[in-house]
Amino acid sequence: MKRAYKEIQEAIQGIINKREKAMRTGEIVSNDDLKNGMMTLEDVIEECKLFYFAGQETTSTLLVWTMVLLSKYPAWQERARHEVLHVLGTDNESSALGQLKTMTMIMHEVMRLYPPVMQMTRAVERDTKMGDFVLPAGTQLALPTILVHKDPEIWGDDVAEFRPERFADGVSKATRSHNQQGAYFPFGWGPRICIGQNFALMEAKIALAIILKRFSFELSPSYVHAPSPEAPILQPQFGARLILHKL
Repeated sequence: MKRAYKEIQEAIQGIINKREKAMRTGEIVSNDDLKNGMMTLEDVIEECKLFYFAGQETTSTLLVWTMVLLSKYPAWQERARHEVLHVLGTDNESSALGQLKTMTMIMHEVMRLYPPVMQMTRAVERDTKMGDFVLPAGTQLALPTILVHKDPEIWGDDVAEFRPERFADGVSKATRSHNQQGAYFPFGWGPRICIGQNFALMEAKIALAIILKRFSFELSPSYVHAPSPEAPILQPQFGARLILHKL
């Protein structure tokens, strides 16, 4: 871990050095924080490391659960593969990722059933009245993502089923009563929503598109479905054993 941490720090340092050099030589013109001193070099490096580490495990977990569910539901796997081949062909252009509607539906449903972060916390800034309750400033609130995402009153009687089509008309119309704000929040909500949301989804879509083009996959007979209930990141407790077949 220390070695990986050091390598990432050196890589970020190299990128910053290259950009600073380009700014000094006039190759690029920018009002970056690096230039006007709002952030120190150490601050920038730490922010970049946080962005990487916070997103790496959650994104990889999303990809794992997606492959597990597509293995259990091969018809959806084939639909996703057909879409990827039709939209992207032999390329993996990020500009075309927005056209992958089926894949987007699948990933939303995966994050509903298996949100990478099972629970989030928020602090009350000032005394707040909610119905008959008064929450003093500083109160810590636990937001159980996984419970809200599996509430039948919100999602319907099929809440436990893998049904990506519920997101066919977007997130706002996926719930039983449309426009139930706050019912779906795998990346958080409001002004503190995950800054890496779009990047994470783009990264996961590119990775899945490459896999779908090259392989079909199924669950290994040794696979045991046991989501870990204790870890902060919702991962398969005994790993995700899959069998890949080269196409």
